[in-house]
Amino acid sequence: MPRVTPPKLDPRYPHFPTIVHALAFAAERRPDAPGLACLDRELTYRHYAQAVAALAAMFAERGAAGARVAYLMRNSLEMAIGLYAGMAARAQVAPLNPNYTDREIAPLVADVAPHLIVCDAEFAERANRLAAPTGAKIIVLGPEGITVEQLLAEPAKELPLPQPDDLCAMFFTGGTTGLPKGADHRHRNLMAYCYGVASLWPMPLDAERMLNVAPLFHIWGFCYTLVFPVYLRAFMDLLPAYKPAAVLEEFQKRRITTFAGGPAALYMGLRANENFDTTDFSSLRVCLSGGAACPVELIRFWEDKTGSVLLEGWGMSEGAPIHQNPLNGVRKVGSVGIAAAGYDAEVVDLETGTRVLPVGERGEIRVRGPQFTEGYHNRPEENARQIRDGWLYTGDIGYYDEDGYMFLVDRKKEMIIVGGYNVYPREIDELLFKHPAILEAATVGVPDSFSGEAVKIFVVLKPGATLNSEELLDYLKQNLVKYKWPKHISFVEALPRSGVGKIDKRALKAAG
Repeated sequence: MPRVTPPKLDPRYPHFPTIVHALAFAAERRPDAPGLACLDRELTYRHYAQAVAALAAMFAERGAAGARVAYLMRNSLEMAIGLYAGMAARAQVAPLNPNYTDREIAPLVADVAPHLIVCDAEFAERANRLAAPTGAKIIVLGPEGITVEQLLAEPAKELPLPQPDDLCAMFFTGGTTGLPKGADHRHRNLMAYCYGVASLWPMPLDAERMLNVAPLFHIWGFCYTLVFPVYLRAFMDLLPAYKPAAVLEEFQKRRITTFAGGPAALYMGLRANENFDTTDFSSLRVCLSGGAACPVELIRFWEDKTGSVLLEGWGMSEGAPIHQNPLNGVRKVGSVGIAAAGYDAEVVDLETGTRVLPVGERGEIRVRGPQFTEGYHNRPEENARQIRDGWLYTGDIGYYDEDGYMFLVDRKKEMIIVGGYNVYPREIDELLFKHPAILEAATVGVPDSFSGEAVKIFVVLKPGATLNSEELLDYLKQNLVKYKWPKHISFVEALPRSGVGKIDKRALKAAG
């Protein structure tokens, strides 16, 4: 069994009933300190909490308490305030990807059955269409709606405080039926997330200057914009969208100390930008990666060039963190690290899901702990399948090493079976990333009449690089057993991505 002893939460870190309590405390303790910024607009913690309180009162007047509130917005001050206001009003907030088509988003809105739909002006027309079948009320925030300035002009109100067991958020994740499913979260789940992250990534209170570009409709962007920075009483610099040149500029202009980051593709984009080599990274200490595997080569490059540490963590829409490479102590590049104190994770066999596997043996990872959802909204079949005997089955394949560090191999559903042999796409992806001519690559399984499935790779070359299929196959043959060799190689100009920047392997398989 793993021998690692997870660090306990430093007693200097506070405990709160909910993250809204943490916002109230930050406003009391550091009223004039910068709390949230987006582009050229900035709020102190006093004004942050004041705006949330004013909007929460408006939500309450419209009957939000105990109901669900859907959001169709891009990253902005208004979206951050709107999400906090929903939670403060004791509603369950359900931020949705506004880039979805009506066909994609309509089933999600129907599943949420919101009492309110909160949007910015850009999506007001769509919100009205989506609200028609549900009878939801529409609230527009920002220009052409309720502005931050209007909220701050309201008579000051006391920030309402929810209860730890209140449902507070719903995040949509992939479902086995093909339709996303909403994972329900309570306030106590979010606080458990804070304690878990702080135990393994202990950042100073009242001092951090954090930058986030991830969308607030995703659990990563939600937690690293709304939750963890407020818990730390940090300054959060939020960008409306990921644009490499803008991110590099913010590092210098705002003297960022912690970059919330995200999937590996985000760091690749920064590395490829023409301004990378001239950017001043001197204030940057910590960069975070999650949501998709980060190639070892990329981690080493980033740390060498920026002087900051790039830490991989692992979570899911159902709960985070699961594992993290510790900020202090032993860090293993290529691993997602160790579990925080109070959380359990086991590697079990793929057939029954009940036999715990020894160190070094690959299997499905199951987890349990106070940060995880108790279930999916309106999905009894999914709950029965994925949450069993208190364990949440992640669908991820991994193994522990002898020190208790977790290594992710792949997604269970992405594992390729070639003639009875298990092939893990991440292993091939790592080799592809090491090739000097390759910018990006992805490996998927496609149907094959002989072996059941065959390996197919999609490759994006670096600008000016040349490489043909024969040369690439020769490279892979030197490093892989025969059944892992790709039967199909496709050179493409770009890889399809999901709304949160992950490579969309489902789209690649469909194109296969």
